[in-house]
Amino acid sequence: MPFNSLINKIMLRRIPQIEAFMKDPAGVQNKVFTELINNAKNTVWGNFYDFKSIKTQQTFAQRVPVNTYDDLLPFFERILKGEQNVLWNTDIKWFSKSSGTTSTRSKFIPVSKESLEECHYKGGKDMLAIYCNNHPDSNIFNGSSLALGGSRQENAVGSDMFLGDVSAILIDNLPFWAEWYRVPKKEIALMPEWEEKLQKMIQSVSNENVSSLSGVPSWMMVLLKGIIQYTGKQIQQVWPNLEVYFHGGVSFKPYSKQYSEILPESMNYMETYNASEGFFGLQDRTDSSSMLLLLDYGIYYEFIPFEDLEKQNPKTLPLEDVELNKNYAMLISTNGGLWRYMIGDTVMFTEKYPYRFKITGRTKNYINICGEELIVNNTDKAINIAARATNALVKDYTGAPLFDKQNNTARHQWIVEFSQQPDSLEKFTEIFDVSLRNVNSDYDAKRYKNLVLQVPEVISAPEDTFYKWLKQKGKLGGQHKVPRLANDRIFIDQLLAIINQNQ
Repeated sequence: MPFNSLINKIMLRRIPQIEAFMKDPAGVQNKVFTELINNAKNTVWGNFYDFKSIKTQQTFAQRVPVNTYDDLLPFFERILKGEQNVLWNTDIKWFSKSSGTTSTRSKFIPVSKESLEECHYKGGKDMLAIYCNNHPDSNIFNGSSLALGGSRQENAVGSDMFLGDVSAILIDNLPFWAEWYRVPKKEIALMPEWEEKLQKMIQSVSNENVSSLSGVPSWMMVLLKGIIQYTGKQIQQVWPNLEVYFHGGVSFKPYSKQYSEILPESMNYMETYNASEGFFGLQDRTDSSSMLLLLDYGIYYEFIPFEDLEKQNPKTLPLEDVELNKNYAMLISTNGGLWRYMIGDTVMFTEKYPYRFKITGRTKNYINICGEELIVNNTDKAINIAARATNALVKDYTGAPLFDKQNNTARHQWIVEFSQQPDSLEKFTEIFDVSLRNVNSDYDAKRYKNLVLQVPEVISAPEDTFYKWLKQKGKLGGQHKVPRLANDRIFIDQLLAIINQNQ
C-alpha cells in the first residue's frame, strides 16, 4: 500500500534521534535545562529567581523551591487574565484542564506553543514511529485513528484562551492532514456533554475503517461496548483492520482481561504517559511493559524519594542519580512554564541507560495508616491476580482505611464494581489479600496474625456505581479517572451513599 509505506518511512526518520537521547541521557537533559533557563530568564518568574545567574542544575535546585499547583496558581491566574511573559517567554493561548478526580476544583495548566509542538505532538509522532519500528508490516495508516478525547469549554474570565482537556487542545490544533486521518470529526470530538457525545461517536465511527484506538481504558471500554450493542456485531467484524490500542491515563492491568475478550487476539497494545503537563513516556519494547522516559521534549526532570515527600525541604535528585526499583515522585520544569512542579505521579525505574520506568501511583493516592505504604501499583497487581483466579472482570475499584473504634481495630475497605462477578466474593477477597501481602512486605508485616490490620473488606458495587459518582462530580468521559486509593474516607463514603440509595 503506497500511502501506508510512505508515512511509515517518514515516521521512522525519528528513530535515530530517539536512540541518541537513549545513549546520552545526561547530555540531553543538560541541554534541555540550559534552553529552559535561557528562554525564561526575562520572564516575571525568571527575574524573581535571577535565572540569568543560574549556570548549574545544583544552583537551580537550591534557589527555586519545589512547587505544587497551589503554589503556581497565582501566576496561572495572571496568565488567564491576559498577562504574558509571566512563567514563559512566548504567549500562552491554551490551558489544559487537569484530568484528576481528587480535587473538587478544576485545575488548569498553561500550554505554550513549544510544549504543544515539541512535547505533546512530538510524543504522538514518536508513538507512531516506535510502533512502526516494532511492527514493520503494520498497515495502520491505511485506516483511521479513533481518538477518545475530552472537551473544550468557555473561559469565564473572558479572554481568548482555549480551555479544555489536553486531548481537546491537541484535536483543536491538528494540521489538516492529521484531522483527515482521525475520527470522530472535530465537531463531535469536542462536544462538552459526554453522554450526548458518546452516542454521536458510536453512530459516527461504527461505519469507519478504524485501524487504531487511543484513549483511557475505562472510557474506551464504555465506547466499545456501546458499539457492540449499537451494531449487534463484534468489534472485529465492525473494524476488521483494527491492529493497535494506544492506552494511558490509568493502569491497564485491571482491564486487560476485558479487552482480550472483545478485541482480536492479534491486537497490539502500547502504553503511553501523556498528561496535561506533558508527554513523558512510551512503551518502546514489545517484550517489556516498562516505558521509555522521553528526554528531548523540553522537560527537565528531577525526582523526590518517596520517603522524603512529606518533608518541608525534600531531597531532590537529577535523573543520573536515581536508583532502580525505588519509588520516586516526579518533578518537572517545562517549556510551558512549570518550574520544579510536582506533577503528582510516582514512578519506579526498571532500567538505566536507557531510562525505563513504570508508573506506581500518585503522591496523594495511597493508604498508609500504620506503615503499610500501599500504592496503586500494588493494588492493581493484586486486583488483577484475584480477578483472574475467580473468573471475574473488574470495571473499577477504590479503597480506603476503615476504623472500628469500638473494637480498636483497623482494616482496608474496598469497593469493587464487577462487569462479571467472581465465582466467590469471599475467595476474591482472600486472594486479593494474599496477593497484596506478596507484593508489599510492609502490608504483609501489618497483616501478620491480624495484629495490626484485619482482613480487608470488599464490597461488590451495583452496576454503574462509579459512573454515577463521576456524573455527580461533573467528571464524565475524556481523561477523568477514579482515584484508586485514599488515606481518608471522603471518596469511599460518597460511593457508599450511592450504593445505599440503590438498595
